[in-house]
Amino acid sequence: MADAKADAGGNADAGENRPGFQLAGGAPERYERYVEPIMAPFVTAVVDAAGLFPGARVLDLACGTGFAARAAALRAGPTGRVAGADVNEGMLRVAATHMPGTHPGIEFTLAPADALPYPDAAFDAVICQQGAQFFPDLHAALAETARVTRPGGRFAATVWTPKERSPYFAAQYEAVEEYGGPEAAANHARAFACAPDHLSDAVRAAGFHDVTAHDTTFGITLPPLTVYASAQLSALPWGQAVVDAGGPEALAAAGRLVCDRLTHHTAADGTATLPFTATLVTGVR
Repeated sequence: MADAKADAGGNADAGENRPGFQLAGGAPERYERYVEPIMAPFVTAVVDAAGLFPGARVLDLACGTGFAARAAALRAGPTGRVAGADVNEGMLRVAATHMPGTHPGIEFTLAPADALPYPDAAFDAVICQQGAQFFPDLHAALAETARVTRPGGRFAATVWTPKERSPYFAAQYEAVEEYGGPEAAANHARAFACAPDHLSDAVRAAGFHDVTAHDTTFGITLPPLTVYASAQLSALPWGQAVVDAGGPEALAAAGRLVCDRLTHHTAADGTATLPFTATLVTGVR
C-alpha cells in the first residue's frame, strides 16, 4: 500500500514530508510481518490478472515492502526483470532485505507514481496492489503507467471496496476514530475511497483498453486477535496517530476494541476468519 504519514514506532525520518503512504522507524518491518496475511491472496489475484510469463518485464507500482514484486519475480523467473517503485524509503529498505532467491532479483527504486524513472514501453506488465487510492494525482500516475507499459502489455490493480464489506477494517476504523480522533479516521478512510468506476475511468483515460473491474472476496484467517489487532495497527499510518493521541495504552485499547467487535468471528484459539473484499481492475495497453 502506499498520502498519510506515519511512524508507528514513534520516530520520524526523511520521508515525513513526501507524499504517499509513509511509514518510518520500525513500522515498515511490522508492515511486512503483520499486513502480509491480509494482502497475500490479493497479491496472488493481481499477479494472476497480469498474465505474467517466464522472462516477463514487470513493474510493481507503489510496491511497499515488495509483496507483489516477489510474487511477480517467481512468475517471471530467472530470465525476467522485476522492478518495484515506491515513495517510502523505509519500506524499500525492508523490501530489499526480503528478496526471493531469483536471478537477477528485483530492482527497487525510490520514485513517485507520476514520475517514473523508466523508459517508454519498458514493461510487459504493471501491477499495483492497494496503492492507487493513495496517489496524489491518479490520472498523472496512470498516464505514467501507460507510458512505461509496452503496446499489448497489461495493467492490473486492486483497491479496497468500502470498509463495511470487510468487517476487520470496519472495526479498525471505529477503533481509530475512538482513540486517534477524526483526522486519523479520515486518513484510514482514504484506503477505501477509490471507487471502481473512478479507477476504471482513469485507466481508460490513460490509454488502456479492454478495461474490466470486478470484486474479489477472500476469507482470511488472521492470527489470534488479542495480539494481532494492535500489532497490525502499529504498522499503519493511522496507528501512529493513535499512539500520538494516547500513547501505547491507546494502541492497546484500540486493539481490544477491534477484538470486541469481532467476537462472533473469533475461534476458541483466538484466530478469526473474516471476509475481505477488493476491486480488481485490469486493462490492456
